[in-house]
Amino acid sequence: MTFYHEEAKNIPVAAETEVLVAGGGPAGVGAAIAAARSGAKVMLIEKSGYPGGVATAGMMAVWSGAEECPLMNEIMDRTTRHASLPPECNPGLSAHWLRWTVPHECQKQVLLEMLQEAGVTMQFHTLAVAVIKEGNKVKGVITESKSGREAIMAQVVIDATGDGDIAAFAGAEYLLGREEDGVCQPATLMFRVGGVDYSRAVFPRAFGSFIELPKGEIQALGRKHLPFPAGHVLLYRNRLPGEVTVNMTNTIGINGTDVRDLTRAEINCRQQMDKIVQFLREFVPGYEKCYLSASAETVGIRETRHFKGVLTLTADDILKSTVFEDWIATRNWFNFDIHNTKGPGLDHNGEENSIPPTGAYSIPYRACIPEKLDGLLLSGRNISGTHKAHASYRVMGSCLNIGVGVGTAAAVAVQNNCELRDVDIRKVQKILLDGGTVV
Repeated sequence: MTFYHEEAKNIPVAAETEVLVAGGGPAGVGAAIAAARSGAKVMLIEKSGYPGGVATAGMMAVWSGAEECPLMNEIMDRTTRHASLPPECNPGLSAHWLRWTVPHECQKQVLLEMLQEAGVTMQFHTLAVAVIKEGNKVKGVITESKSGREAIMAQVVIDATGDGDIAAFAGAEYLLGREEDGVCQPATLMFRVGGVDYSRAVFPRAFGSFIELPKGEIQALGRKHLPFPAGHVLLYRNRLPGEVTVNMTNTIGINGTDVRDLTRAEINCRQQMDKIVQFLREFVPGYEKCYLSASAETVGIRETRHFKGVLTLTADDILKSTVFEDWIATRNWFNFDIHNTKGPGLDHNGEENSIPPTGAYSIPYRACIPEKLDGLLLSGRNISGTHKAHASYRVMGSCLNIGVGVGTAAAVAVQNNCELRDVDIRKVQKILLDGGTVV
């Protein structure tokens, strides 16, 4: 590889804040709202033109993972009442499914309004590309945008980028993917189809959803007729009349922190979409007249960096429903959702139905603190955990829940002028409990 030497230059400081949240997905939204409501001056930067991350730009089908999180329930309540929600929904949508289904455009509006009401300063179309450090302490980030290269200074930086870009720039130690070989879960580009007859349609929601159709069993048909590595059939009810959210594109063997791999994933998944629509028309009742109505802005990345924190969350912690003494997010529940790293379906290390978590578990504050860095907190799927544990807490609800705890801790640290690792966790927990958190 050859190199070009870039001349040094002065970078303008565009903003100074108490808490800077990098990434506006569920983990970032939770952190920003919680920190602002706890009294901190908060700024949120996001690469897209709106908040929500995988819930909006990624076009995810449903919220899951932490249904008792107070902020998550507030979001759902406001979404259900929002004017942008269609007045009519598809028949057969149960009250529970209706509540947790993601209406993508409406969700953008709701999250934007909640961030504004909390007093969060937002800057979209902004990518963090480097960090500002003094010794081992993160003091801010360098950004790139249409306004050029700028600096944002902060007392606390929260990395809610999913991949942990800020922590990586700062030199935090991490493992990529599985511990034994660095392989990451596959990537998926979500999309929606319209023109579905709900009175006859089927909705396989899991890899173990085996449904007999006139032309054969649905998962077997998918493996036979869909282009590898696609092959599983996952279809989710949607609030939009006649529309279904599709989770069926698949790209294996990629590193989501490599732009060339990301490009390959986008191309591969988009090439699969037309063939998936054709498959649905031919083999699945109710989908005979379906058509592509919308696709996600970006491919969904399930797994990349696992950072080394003061404590590492394990699958055993989840199976034992552990409530840590320094909990900052409680009542998390989800199976070990590991997609097959070699093709369609569930990975051999995944546990969709056979051995699900036995109950709700907590996220420890120590898993959100990089072992050797100050001034920085991890929020979302980039916290310190094993490959298998991550497969449970990586879902949107748990990431939002983690964000609430981390954002609250950041505000307490600012108010008490202490290092993040020295925060009085009891003060953080009291704020969370007063806000409706249940242990």
